This record gives sequence, C-alpha cells and structure tokens, in this order.
Amino acid sequence: MSGLSTTDTPADSVATNPSQPSIISSSITDASRREPASSAAGTTELAGQSVNALTGHEQEKLETAKKLVIDALRFVPDFPIPGINFIDILPIFQNPVAFESLLEVLVLLIRERFGDQIPDVIVGLEARGFLFGPTLALRLSRPFVPVRKKGKMPGACRTVEYKKEYGKDEFQVQLDAIKPGQTCLIVDDIIATGGTAAAAGQLVELSDAKVMGYLFMIEITNLKGKALLGDKPFITLVEHDEEE
Repeated sequence: MSGLSTTDTPADSVATNPSQPSIISSSITDASRREPASSAAGTTELAGQSVNALTGHEQEKLETAKKLVIDALRFVPDFPIPGINFIDILPIFQNPVAFESLLEVLVLLIRERFGDQIPDVIVGLEARGFLFGPTLALRLSRPFVPVRKKGKMPGACRTVEYKKEYGKDEFQVQLDAIKPGQTCLIVDDIIATGGTAAAAGQLVELSDAKVMGYLFMIEITNLKGKALLGDKPFITLVEHDEEE
C-alpha cells in the first residue's frame, strides 16, 4: 500500500456492491508500509515494553527474538519509487529459527499484555499480516479472519473505505467471519500512518465485536500511527524511526 496521508477524519457513507447486499462503508486514512528515506535506513530499536510478568527464561526468549527480527530486516532504498525506503520483512520467514522465535515471542507479549485472556479471533490484514497471523492463531487455538481488499472474497461483506495519498481503497471482511461479542486482536507486519489498522478496527466494530488490541511486528514511530487507534492496547516488537 502506498502513500502517506495524515488525514484522519472518517466520513461515513453507504456503498453498494452489485453482486452483494448493501454494505456499510466508512472512510479513513491509509497506513503505508513504505516510508520516506531521510537517511540510509533510519534507526531501529527494540520496542520498550514492560515484561515484569515474564519469567527469566521467557525474558531471554523475548530479547533473543527481538534481535533476530532486527538482524533479519532488510532495507531497500528507492523501492518501489525513488525516495522510498522499503522495509522488507520476508527474510524472517526464510529463516526457520527467526520465524519460530518470532511466534514464540508474540505469544509471550500477548500473555504479558492480556494475562490469561486470549482473543477469540486473530484478524490479519492483507497482505503481510497473512504471513504470521494464521500461524499465530493456530498457536493460540483460535480462528483466523482475513481482512482483504474489496472484491477478493465471495459472499456478502462489510466494507470500510479508507483514504490513501492519491485516492481511496476499501477493506472487507465477510459478514459471518466475526461473531457479535467476540474479542479480536488485529495483527499486521508494520504500523506507519495507522489508517489500515484503524479501518480493520472499524470492520470489527461493525461486526458488533470488540477490538481487544493491536499487534505489529514493527512500528514506524515518527509517523505516529498509534494515534489513530485510540486507547486500545498496542503491542509492537520493534520500533523504527525514519527521522534519525
């Protein structure tokens, strides 16, 4: 997804898909995964999170996994266009040790943040939230629900429209995928401007379910995307600042 926009005022409307029933649509700002390159690769740091509830062995696992994630990240300058510094997470999934450690530490962070409460549903965003979201859901013995671009899933869907720098796009979730009253953890690889994550949160709420929190592998801190997510619990493994 491209474009950096700071507009964050949603405007509700109704959209109709000719092959589906009328569906609720809202507009919200896009979250870009590709950031302006102010320096070669910016500054990447371990996310500062309280881990007081973890044992010494779990704490060690956490720090090891964070280092593996940072070491596996690849920064690609001028992709897909000049001036963009693309953060490539795919090498993590090419390394079974890094992938296994990533899953272990995400489970630990969920337990540290929520205690014995486990979300009813893991909601993953297209497309890179699909890389680890289903496996994380399997680890937690929970269902995985995808949020996808409009027109990629059959049947009746709920739709949220969100703004991008050069236009608009739409996210969808199938009507029967999330049940009323369920608690949902929304996961994605990177949070930048926060728009797509916020749009997914709206889809959850339109399903009469509850956003339990958000989980990201990487936060681009200087873009302040967290502000769009309100006061919901927020978990991130790695913080990256493009300004430094």
